[in-house]
Amino acid sequence: MELAAQVADSLVAIRFSIQNEVHFPLSDSSVQAQFGANAAFYVTHETHAKGASLVRLVEVLPLRPEWEALDVATGAGHTAFALAPYVRRVLATDLTPEMLAEARQLGTERGISNVDFELARAEELPFNDSRFDLVTCRIAPHHFDSIPAFLERSRAVLRPGGSLVVIDNLVPDGSGGGYVNAFEKLRDPSHAACLSDRQWREALDAAGFELRHREILGKRMKFGAWASRHDERMQGFLKSLLMAATTEARGLLQPRTVDGELTFGLHEGFYWAEARA
Repeated sequence: MELAAQVADSLVAIRFSIQNEVHFPLSDSSVQAQFGANAAFYVTHETHAKGASLVRLVEVLPLRPEWEALDVATGAGHTAFALAPYVRRVLATDLTPEMLAEARQLGTERGISNVDFELARAEELPFNDSRFDLVTCRIAPHHFDSIPAFLERSRAVLRPGGSLVVIDNLVPDGSGGGYVNAFEKLRDPSHAACLSDRQWREALDAAGFELRHREILGKRMKFGAWASRHDERMQGFLKSLLMAATTEARGLLQPRTVDGELTFGLHEGFYWAEARA
């Protein structure tokens, strides 16, 4: 099939998913396969390793040296390692063994001794209630099959008044968000769904959290790096979909070429909330 026809067919599929509010259910094995095969990629990935939200995390939170923290879906461990100098211990969890292996190695290389690692599913955190002072999860919930289940377990393992920080990519409400989620899913099969800012605030409230701090951080993505795991043909396919984005989606994506390099925009939501007593 010619590229133009593939793009046209995918646009039809995207519009169908938007109109019918399709959610992309994931199996644990599909997430593990995606991240296991690309584990080393996330050690140096710019957004995960150095993003502005990582800096804001330690600037905004009133971190205390006696705290025990839990970092959910730690990936290569960047959030856990950022917290480590400021708290007593961090337990970093992930669904994918290969990601935990990369994180352990990176922690050893950096001489960090107060971060432990454990295999765990975000929606089924296997820890005693009221154990942690802080739960964090950064640029990962859009891979979860159930964000409400993740928030429910986070609330349970936090001590009364404990803090939850969730940082994740945002989409617009409505059809624009549907397009962006479908576009991301075509690039990354482990993508389930990004929420909108409104949906995150409502989800946190429903799970028993009181919002203390909220930021929306803009970032520009380099298309070449973003699509680098695909061959040239697939990259051309994704580029065509980016440039054909609906008006509602373009308000977020804003594709443009600077010095010969195609970039597009995304937003990260930063939410610090406390567990209601």
